[in-house]
Parts: sequence; C-alpha cells; structure tokens
Amino acid sequence: MTTAVFPGSFDPPTYGHLNIIERASRLFDSIDVVVSVNPDKQYLFSDSERVEMLKELTSKYKNVSVHKCGTLIVDYCSKVGANVLLRGIRNINDFSYEFDLSLVNRSLNNRIETLFVPTEQRYFLIRSSSIKELARFGGDISGMVPPVVAEAIKAKYQK
Repeated sequence: MTTAVFPGSFDPPTYGHLNIIERASRLFDSIDVVVSVNPDKQYLFSDSERVEMLKELTSKYKNVSVHKCGTLIVDYCSKVGANVLLRGIRNINDFSYEFDLSLVNRSLNNRIETLFVPTEQRYFLIRSSSIKELARFGGDISGMVPPVVAEAIKAKYQK
C-alpha cells in the first residue's frame, strides 16, 4: 500500500489544493493531507479551522485523511510509513523553491521521494495571499475557493 503525503499551510484551502488532492486520490492507495503548524507563521485560520475545512472538503474521497503536523514533514512521513511527498507547483518559482526543499528533505530521509504535481491551467493564478487580499477588500473569490471557505474568509474579515 502506497501512502502519499500532501503537506501545506492550506491557509486557506483552495480549488488548486483540492484539484491536486482529487488527482492524487486516483494514483495512491492513501493520501494524508497534512496541515502544517508553524508557530512562527501568522495564519488567517487556526490549525483546527484549517483541518476542519479540509475534512469537510475531502470527505467524498475514501482514501484521503486530514492531519496536522508541527514537526518536520519527513518525520511525519516516517511515523506513518509514507514514502511519497506531493508538492503542487504553478510556475518556475514554485518549482525552484520546491526543488530545493526536496533536496533538503531527501538529505534528511533518502527513502522519501518528492513528486511535483503541476497545477491545471485554470488554477494557475490562485495564491493564498492573493485570495486573502482580495477578500479583505471585498473582491470576488468564488472562483478560487469553495463556498464554505469563502464564507469562513468573509467572516474573518467582518470582525
């Protein structure tokens, strides 16, 4: 059985993230979507909020589970017996960053392979930072995030 791990901040979860999850769910026996918890980062949503949104959004996939992790992702992979890390890439900048990170992860655990999943063209411009900025100024984010996420973002900025 092959378990793949798809880590990220998912702040917020986007249609691009869900597209990668859906495609990966057809390729692997099991997918762990892992919400990164970094106390040095400032998130719009708490780790629990991000986990709950992703659980709701991925509930239709029987081989997808959602977890959170505050350790190195390679340590998480070792703990659950996964040997594949999935990373979505939109452009050459993403690739450059993710490639360097894959080398670091490989030096920490050479049994873990990183697979890059290029985004579909329709999700090319979706960036979490852009979504939050658009929402903060009342822009339409409905084409970038599912309705449950759009409502949660709207609620955050109405406080």
